[in-house]
Order: sequence, then structure tokens, then C-alpha cells
Amino acid sequence: MFQTYLFPISYAFMAFPVAALFFTLPLLIVQYRRHGYINKIRALVLYLLLLYLLNAFFLVLLPLPDSRHNAAPAGSMLQFVPLQFIQDILHNTPITRSDPSSYLNVLTGADFLLAAFNVLLTVPFGMFLGYYFRTRWVVCIILSFALSLLFEITQITGIYGFFDHPYRIFDVDDMITNTLGGMIGFKLSLWISGLLPRIEKLDSQEDLSAKRVTYTRRALAFLLDSILLLAVTILLNLLSLSISLWAVSMVYFLSIPLLTGGRTFGKWVVRIRLRSEDGGPARPWGVWARYGLLYGVLGGMNSLMPDSSFFVSIGTALAALVKIVILLADLAFFIHLVLRLIKRDRPLIYEELSRTRNVISWPERHQAAASVTGGSTTNNE
Repeated sequence: MFQTYLFPISYAFMAFPVAALFFTLPLLIVQYRRHGYINKIRALVLYLLLLYLLNAFFLVLLPLPDSRHNAAPAGSMLQFVPLQFIQDILHNTPITRSDPSSYLNVLTGADFLLAAFNVLLTVPFGMFLGYYFRTRWVVCIILSFALSLLFEITQITGIYGFFDHPYRIFDVDDMITNTLGGMIGFKLSLWISGLLPRIEKLDSQEDLSAKRVTYTRRALAFLLDSILLLAVTILLNLLSLSISLWAVSMVYFLSIPLLTGGRTFGKWVVRIRLRSEDGGPARPWGVWARYGLLYGVLGGMNSLMPDSSFFVSIGTALAALVKIVILLADLAFFIHLVLRLIKRDRPLIYEELSRTRNVISWPERHQAAASVTGGSTTNNE
């Protein structure tokens, strides 16, 4: 029986890296916007929650039928009698009233083990709700029941119509035992909270002024800006306005930060902004120098690479020279970036020349809350 459970668990662990890849982007965005930085303990708990949910769903759904066109079930797939599992345990377990030792057979019977599995399945869920999300017990009951209901609906619908017929029974007892497991986990979380870091106090001693804006955070802002700019460029071209992505990017980066106090859409999402080297607002010449070098010069050179007509117009020899110059510039910037990743206290070259820096942009109401709990109220990271 335990071998049956190991099969879906192994698949859940194999699927976890892929799920974590898709989970990381929203995790970073939420953590940057809500807390201003990434706390390792908080991130670890959330990844463990993801791993748990994968295991739970795989345990509920696997093994799958051999074909999408599975056979119709012979009997009813609905069991609406509450606590029917108790009667099944008593009926199917060999017990002799005059022999107390036979009562132990209950613990090894398939019906009891199945009920125990359904309880254990949601114990971790209740622990996450109690420890990380700090929910009340009523909320834990509701969410544990909702999770179990989701399991049952997914099964009875054949994974929402993917299979022709259901391949698992919709059992009300599963919802009862799953909800019980959630409450047991909730109680356990209250007992072990004293042994673990308090989630609500993780930020109380964090000084944001001592934190720098990481390259991960900057890369995420760049990714979000790139998605926005690509969508705008496609829309403009659909409207018969033949404008290149490079031109849209130049207008965007040379104007938007000046109108928004040093923020672009991506920077706004991850709560960072441009400031001058002296800590004041970014000056126009600094913004233009920064993005002119990064997107105007380096980005402009790379925007020529897909343009075959440009290289044809300047001749073969000159075209080869231009391509070599562009590749060398890209290589030089890549090496420079790697060196700055190693020596993180040094700014990138376009930051040095423009005298601008990325700093954390934290709302005043959050700063006030941080000061109450002992955190920093400064704008830097």
C-alpha cells in the first residue's frame, strides 16, 4: 500500500522544479511589493507549500486511467453518507469481541489506513495556515474543507472533462477526514510556533537602508518593462504605425522616469526607482545619459542586427566590420556585467557615468509601520 503512495510522490518531486520555475516570478513580485525584499525563511516556507500542494494533488489524482476514453464506472461514484468509513472499518475488519488483541486488526485494515491517509493528507495544509498565514481556526476549517472539495470535484469530473468518465469516487467522508486533518495541523502549528521564527516578526529587525537593489530585482523590472514595450510595439504596428521596438523603448525610458519620479512600470512593480548619486531625484541629464548609453547606444547597435537591408546598403566589407564591432561591444558589456556580479559593491559603467542609482521605493505608510516594529524607515536598499 505504501508503494502506491510512493509513486505519485516521486512524480510530484520531479514536477516541482518546473512548477517552481513558474512560481518564482509571482513570488518575487509579491514579496518585493509587500515586504520590500526577499526573506529566505519566508521564501523557503512558500516553496515548501508549493511542494506540499503538488504532492497532495498527485496523491489524489494518480495513477491516471490508461486512456482519456476510460470506461464508464459500473456502480455509483457518489458517496454522500457521513461517517460511512466507520461502518466500513467495523464491517470489513475481523474483530472478535472476546479477544481484545484482535482489535489491533483495525489499525492494519485497508479502510482504516485509507481514512488515516485522508487525515494526514491535509495536516501540512493546516500547519501552513496556522504558522505562515496566521489564520483563525474558523478560516482553517473553511479552507481545509474547500481544498478537500476541490480534490473531490477534480476527481468526479474526470479532471474537469479531460477523461470521459470519473475514475475516483466523490466521498463525503474524504471531506470530513481532510477537514479534520487541517484542524490537527492547525493545532500542531500553534504548538511548534515557539520553536520556529515568528513569520510576523521576520521584518522587524530588517534595515532596508543596509540592503542594496539586487541584480535579480533589476532583471525582473527589465523583464516587466520589456513585456510592456513589446506589447505596445505590436499594438502600434497593428494600427499601421510602423515603429520599431527600439524607438518605442527610447521614448519610454527617456521620458517616463522623468514624469514618475524615476520609475518605469517594471520599477514600480518591484518598488525601486532611480535617484541621483547624492540621494536626490534623478536629474534629466542623468536619466538621458543612463538610458541613452544602455538602450540608445548598446540597444541601438543590437537593433541593427536583424535589419538585413541596412547591411546590404553599406556594402559587404563595412557590414562585416559593423557586425564585429557590435559583437565586441556585447562581449565587453557581458564581461563587465559578470565582473560587477562578482564585485557587487561596484556600479555598472552607465550608472557611474550618469551618476544615478536604483534605490528601494517604499510607501510612507509602510515606513511608519516599520518604525513601530523596529524596522528602518529609509528609502534605500
